[in-house]
Amino acid sequence: MPTAADVTVLILHPEPGPRAGPLVRAVGAARAALAERHVTGFRSAGATDVRVIAGPPDDTPFGRRLRGLIGGLRSGGLVVLGSGAIPLATATDRRAFVAAASGEARGGAAPHALANNRYSADVVAIPDATHALRDLPDDFASDNVLPRWLAETAGVEVDDLRRRWRLAIDIDGPLELVLLGGTAARFLTDAEREPVQRQLAAVRAVAANPRGELLVAGRTSAASIAWLERSTRARSRALAEERGLRTSVGGQRPPASVLGLLLDHAGPGSLGTHLARLGDVAIVDTRVLLAHHLGPDERAWPDAEDRFASDLLLPERITDPWLQELTTAAVTAEIPVLLGGHTLVGPGLRLALRGPTQPGMA
Repeated sequence: MPTAADVTVLILHPEPGPRAGPLVRAVGAARAALAERHVTGFRSAGATDVRVIAGPPDDTPFGRRLRGLIGGLRSGGLVVLGSGAIPLATATDRRAFVAAASGEARGGAAPHALANNRYSADVVAIPDATHALRDLPDDFASDNVLPRWLAETAGVEVDDLRRRWRLAIDIDGPLELVLLGGTAARFLTDAEREPVQRQLAAVRAVAANPRGELLVAGRTSAASIAWLERSTRARSRALAEERGLRTSVGGQRPPASVLGLLLDHAGPGSLGTHLARLGDVAIVDTRVLLAHHLGPDERAWPDAEDRFASDLLLPERITDPWLQELTTAAVTAEIPVLLGGHTLVGPGLRLALRGPTQPGMA
């Protein structure tokens, strides 16, 4: 059986392209800094070989990229993660992934893979990786579905750490840098942070008010809703839909959203009116609305710079007319509104409503 010394860690870091806008570049710099922090952390956790695999964006699917990388590895365990993954990971968390990749048994049980969340993974540890991944399909678009494939196709037992909510935080865009706070926020200018910080203060005030009502719409979970009920004084209204958006498979129905249907009828500029009828503050997953409006393929969506500007409530920096109108409606709504992705309406709710639980990225 391999030992912890046989574990390789691959940190995949997509660099901003030559035409990337300032927000995309800022997120790229934040992810690069986090990747270097992971290098030190995983080495301290017992991994022997820790590499940052960086390069400009291209059309290579995740499956083909990973197969090419493991082809040059010696036998042993593998931990693979994106450069924006698990910014709140502790030394204990990293040791757990290295131990799983090494094939360390759990009380005599067979070696097992380990993910932060088996249904939508950002980091996966795989024992005997060259064998386990030998039939990995080339066309896997991302690492999100890797644990399900390991369990359902490769016959590898998979555990996860989804109870550790901090491991579900992922730097997908600049909003996460604001939510993380501390030194993570240094990658944005004061002007870029200020609109969201102003709304966060208003949202937190309502969450602390027993007469307030808070709306969360998008890919939120039962666990996040339960946390809201336990940890805020306001009443909670949740519109949970399109969970598994990034891990859906062929043959499933196309994405659809109740809030998106309202916008189909009245236009994106009506967003604020609808939200004000449903709550005193609103936290909205715009990726569900984009998938409803344009389909699940992100290549058809407004580009990352536009999406990031929307998350930061900066409509004047958005070129896509539909998304600009939607974001303007959120900014001018009668109630405070936050826009973002899965992190915002999921594990990021704790950061949005309570503030960072520890300093941001070092």
